[in-house]
Amino acid sequence: MYALVDCNNFYASCERLFRPDLVGKPIVVLSNNDGCIISRSDEAKALGIAMGAPEFKVRDELKQKGITVFSSNYALYGDLSERVMQILRQFTPNIEVYSIDEAFMDFDGVNIPDLNEYGNQMKNRIRKWVGIPVCVGIAPTKALSKVANKIARKFPRQTNGVYTIDSDEKRIKALKWTKIQDVWGIGYRMKDKMKEQQIHTAFDFIQPQHDLWIKSRMGVIGLRLKSELEGKSVIELEEQADKKSIAITRSFPKKLTDFDSLRERVTTFAIVCGEKLRNQRACCHTIIVMLGTMESQTRHSRTSYTHSVTLPFATNSGITISNTAIKILEKLYAENQGLRFQKAGVIVTQLIPQDQKQFNLFEEENPKHLALMEVIDGINQKMGDRKIKLASQGTKTWNMRQTMLSPKYTTRFDEILTVRCH
Repeated sequence: MYALVDCNNFYASCERLFRPDLVGKPIVVLSNNDGCIISRSDEAKALGIAMGAPEFKVRDELKQKGITVFSSNYALYGDLSERVMQILRQFTPNIEVYSIDEAFMDFDGVNIPDLNEYGNQMKNRIRKWVGIPVCVGIAPTKALSKVANKIARKFPRQTNGVYTIDSDEKRIKALKWTKIQDVWGIGYRMKDKMKEQQIHTAFDFIQPQHDLWIKSRMGVIGLRLKSELEGKSVIELEEQADKKSIAITRSFPKKLTDFDSLRERVTTFAIVCGEKLRNQRACCHTIIVMLGTMESQTRHSRTSYTHSVTLPFATNSGITISNTAIKILEKLYAENQGLRFQKAGVIVTQLIPQDQKQFNLFEEENPKHLALMEVIDGINQKMGDRKIKLASQGTKTWNMRQTMLSPKYTTRFDEILTVRCH
């Protein structure tokens, strides 16, 4: 049996955790630079606040409806997510962390007399130890556990936040209730095509007359999903794999036109890519730089500009990556002078394990870089906030626009919650 544990309105729940005065009141959380709404409490949903709505467009509506707004506090969310996952590992070692707020669990080899009671134990322990509300869906396959979780979330009073599909009767009833666009792996893009084939629910999807259409349109992935919904487990937990590429991209608080400002940003992004590579014990061969505008400013209607360079050797040196990124930036800037850029990014790809790096006989980077990077990483880890920088990064500190940022209650001693007892 599998379980899917999903944190309810995770970002909003994290913000409410240290603000008991907001329990039962509407909350929304914004994306980077206070852009769009990316999380809503149930109360905010009930007031009709749309997911993904730009904050500036609904600002007056948020005020009129008394909705509390928060900037994204990723340090807090990441820490609380890890605490939730650590608790789940107490119930089974077989876990796939699917996203920051949900995880699949495989109960193979675990003796569980009552699955529903086991799910309640997980839910209650997370609520008591961390304070985050979750829903649990339990079923014979991963796809069905997704369906079970949706039922637990949709009907909290009837299910108490935990639902188990442990019979064919329950499975068929759940599939008939589940709209086709809500099936894991289907989504809204396939919805219209499905409905043209008279596939409106998950139950319609598993009918044998649709097999040829599913095979031709969705291939093996569609057939595997069909098997999962029929109760045959064919999708196993995925091991936590190292990333195949690393991307650092950010939007700017204001549009940039001068090269020096862009160079500072690109250099910093390249340095962070190098840090992530070393943390993953990997090296990269290809470096990509991206510049973006928020609106079309040319007759070709382009809003992003990229260029890449593949090195003759693999590297995880921040110096090598940043120097290469700056050369790419010079080319992009020369080709697109006069544009106002509001986004930039550095992507490193063609990754290989650090211990599999092959040295080039004729062209190789400075061997002193490795020792230098180790020293810089050690100092930054000890001092925090990347105290050691390259000269090309400049001294200017670029911060995201976070005008409604809550304290980092669990990751900074100077922002820890103070409780006064009288």
